[in-house]
Amino acid sequence: MCPHCRRQLAWYENIPVLSYLVLRGKCRTCKNPIPKHFIFVELGTALVFVLVAWHSLGSPELVPAVFFRNIIFSILLIVIFVYDWLYQEILPSVVWLGALVGLGFNIYLGYSLLPMLIGLLVAGGFFWLQYAISKGRWLGGGDVRMGFMMGIWLGWPAILLALFLSYVSGAIIGLLLIATGKKQLSSSVPFGTYLATATFVSLLWGKEVISWYMNFLH
Repeated sequence: MCPHCRRQLAWYENIPVLSYLVLRGKCRTCKNPIPKHFIFVELGTALVFVLVAWHSLGSPELVPAVFFRNIIFSILLIVIFVYDWLYQEILPSVVWLGALVGLGFNIYLGYSLLPMLIGLLVAGGFFWLQYAISKGRWLGGGDVRMGFMMGIWLGWPAILLALFLSYVSGAIIGLLLIATGKKQLSSSVPFGTYLATATFVSLLWGKEVISWYMNFLH
């Protein structure tokens, strides 16, 4: 429905990207602007699905269950990314659903429980420790719950890459926003957006990056 006049939209007004362009970014009834994040989410979702498909087709062996797992994971990450970006909140229901779905998929695919357990303890424990020490000032409970989900999804040692990428990207973008005057040092940051992005990258290319890094050390 239109977020302004609350009119139920027709099916032809809900075609991703095309409807936004045809309507010129405005509601057909009240003429109020449609929030721009809708078209960015639609374009971003298409890009994410293409990357998942491209990664699966480029794998030595195409495993349908891995492809569908990554698509479902991507949908959940998009929900987390967008909701935290807009409202600075990570929905517990989405995270716990993701953790259960991820556990089921990984067990079905024959992955060992030990790496998942280590990943869960490392990420969840790391975030919980920060939450406990700062009493919720450094990060929220949603980040802690997401750490548990990430640990189950990625396992050990890929979870380390996700943590590294999320903190580095968060620091770089945060400094850029401060330098341009769009944020202050005391401003809150939707950390879930960085966690979601880092999880997606680690999910698809974690093994390759870690393998490259280990070869680089040797």
